[in-house]
Amino acid sequence: MSPNEYTFTDALSALKSGSSLAQTTTTLLSQLTHQERLSLLDGDTPFWEGQRSILLNRYNPTPYTHGCIPRLRIPGIKFTDGPRGIVMGKSTAFPVSIARGATFDTSLEHRVGNAIGLEATAQGANFYAGVCINLPRHPAWGRIQETYGEDPVLLGAFGVALARGVQGHVMACVKHFALNSMENARFRVDVRVEEDVLREVYLEHFRRVVREAGVAGVMSAYNSVNGEWAGQNGHLLNEILREEWRFDGLVMSDFVFGLRDAALSVRNGLDIEAPFTQQRGMHLGEALEKGQLSWDDVDRSCERVLRKQLEFAVRKEHSQPGRDVVFCDEHRALAREVAARSMVLLKNDPVNGKPLLPLQTGSLKRVAVVGRLANIANTGDKGSSQVYPPSVVTPLEGIRAALPDVEVLFADTRDEAEKLACRVDTVICVVGYTYEDEGEYITPPLEDNQALRNCLPPTKTEEERETLAMLEGKIDSGGDMQPGIGGDRTSLRLREEDEELIAAVAAKNSSTVVSIVTAGAVIMENWKTKVPTILMSWYSGSEGGHGLADVLLAKVDASGRLPFSIPTDEAHLPFFDRDAAEIEYTRWFGQHLLDKLGVKAAFPFGFGLSYTTWEVKDAAADKLDKDNIEVRFTVKNTGEREGRFIAQVYGLPGVKDFPTRVLLGFVPVDLQAEQEKKVQVSASIRPVQKWDNGSFSLRTQRLKIEVAGFAGDRKCAATEISL
Repeated sequence: MSPNEYTFTDALSALKSGSSLAQTTTTLLSQLTHQERLSLLDGDTPFWEGQRSILLNRYNPTPYTHGCIPRLRIPGIKFTDGPRGIVMGKSTAFPVSIARGATFDTSLEHRVGNAIGLEATAQGANFYAGVCINLPRHPAWGRIQETYGEDPVLLGAFGVALARGVQGHVMACVKHFALNSMENARFRVDVRVEEDVLREVYLEHFRRVVREAGVAGVMSAYNSVNGEWAGQNGHLLNEILREEWRFDGLVMSDFVFGLRDAALSVRNGLDIEAPFTQQRGMHLGEALEKGQLSWDDVDRSCERVLRKQLEFAVRKEHSQPGRDVVFCDEHRALAREVAARSMVLLKNDPVNGKPLLPLQTGSLKRVAVVGRLANIANTGDKGSSQVYPPSVVTPLEGIRAALPDVEVLFADTRDEAEKLACRVDTVICVVGYTYEDEGEYITPPLEDNQALRNCLPPTKTEEERETLAMLEGKIDSGGDMQPGIGGDRTSLRLREEDEELIAAVAAKNSSTVVSIVTAGAVIMENWKTKVPTILMSWYSGSEGGHGLADVLLAKVDASGRLPFSIPTDEAHLPFFDRDAAEIEYTRWFGQHLLDKLGVKAAFPFGFGLSYTTWEVKDAAADKLDKDNIEVRFTVKNTGEREGRFIAQVYGLPGVKDFPTRVLLGFVPVDLQAEQEKKVQVSASIRPVQKWDNGSFSLRTQRLKIEVAGFAGDRKCAATEISL
């Protein structure tokens, strides 16, 4: 290094001395050679070397580095994935995002983000790509576990909370931009959508996270949107994201197959191709020579990448946690708290005159915990979001720890479970899914998709050809990300063996609790009348077994609420073809589609029972500004124990060809028995605005407001407001 060279360290000193970020970034960029500038635009590891490591070992064990330049001490973008925790190392596995969305508690999610940011920093990352807020148009989507729910307001609020928590320590990246909610077809499907629906429904939560949380990064999606791949879509990345929303951060591709034209992707706003040296390494040099790309295009992306590194290096230099923060007692306790708060009690009928839950420990002598999922570590899929905690508390382990004076028996087969059911006071039946049923679809269809093959560098050695065969699934690599697993669900019902298990134990023991491990909706019509109690327990993280026990015994009120609706029939869902080459997205899905069809949900959006009872009254509302209103109301706990009520604010615009009611806001309310409290919440009226001629305007000047326990709650408190 020359004594006169201006390094990253010098740039940081200049910023601390008062120099502007823009000028400092420009000065640092001027020190880079042409080759170094190109190196900022993709990953530092050669493609086949990096891909082989994933296939033989595991994904993202240490940071994936993009644009490290030792000569100038530029650290590069050091990537770690999410969102259920830090993928690197042996980190805390929090409940999956859809479970966290069921808490309806953004302050809790902010704490999760803070913990994730600490664990990322402690393990050498500076960039966390785990703020996943794609809207699940259909519950069969294999990666629904990575997002928060079916409503844009819920998605936006949780995305903001997570990003703010993470960015106390490292850069946060929101993904996948945009309309990514089909897994098997993600590398080839073209999503067709009208501009108003795009803006109002599928982008609004991204806008909120970009504008309110100030995320440093955005990850593009694999799919095509209205005829252009998302990773090189100028309308999405330049016109909307940068020009309209004023996003000043960097855009990163989704991995390996995230773009199809290297030069076009740079021109249209994609800054980094992730995670290895790939298409840009193959083609950008030639594109510059032929005039298909200019150095101004390259420098524009380089400036964004360097500026965010400098900005966060100064802002977050206070965050220097040691490795002992990873999977520490505090983070494990947080994971347990989130697990308990996420669980949704869907049914709790009386048995012998009183609701089965919470369990009364004083009257329990024997409990059976049964099912093939009752004693396995089941924290979610085994794709890019997999976290590797040192230990996982299973349902059986959590219940045994919580009931030290009770004989807790276990069976993982139907025959043994049926025998136990006759001998115990209560049966906890754990059913649902694993990574084999839903999750990231690992195998790209390379054989029948030449365009995907063209994304890969040519294989030059026998080792590289072997790696390609592993990627295609022709050779078993032995690594964790096995081709062929995961993907979109083929059924929304439980496996036949699970339904048979439920019927068998319920016939022998009327005190049966069904705990469902899932990410999305489960249609329960075949069996839900056979049992008194149903609990949605999700993929609940490394402390999930303890969280389950906390809810069963009422150490925590049953306060989770459904972040999506559950239909009674698959016919009440949008068209879905997991192998589609083209599909249309409209505003009609989930609860809004059920309302449009005039059919009742099995369990509506926002539904969930409590161990106490509630009353909401005295609703009133005032306008705050063009996008927000303040809603005031009183909540009373009318029961005999403390609990948590999730107050949900809905708007009913009463206009044609639009949903009956839309979520505007929500807030958790904790009250002691018989306690009453006046509550106020800021709610968004963006959901009742329409995109028309390049701007948003109100659909109605008079809006009915409901403060409710779920969508369509007849016990709501109602008011009206002039907008």
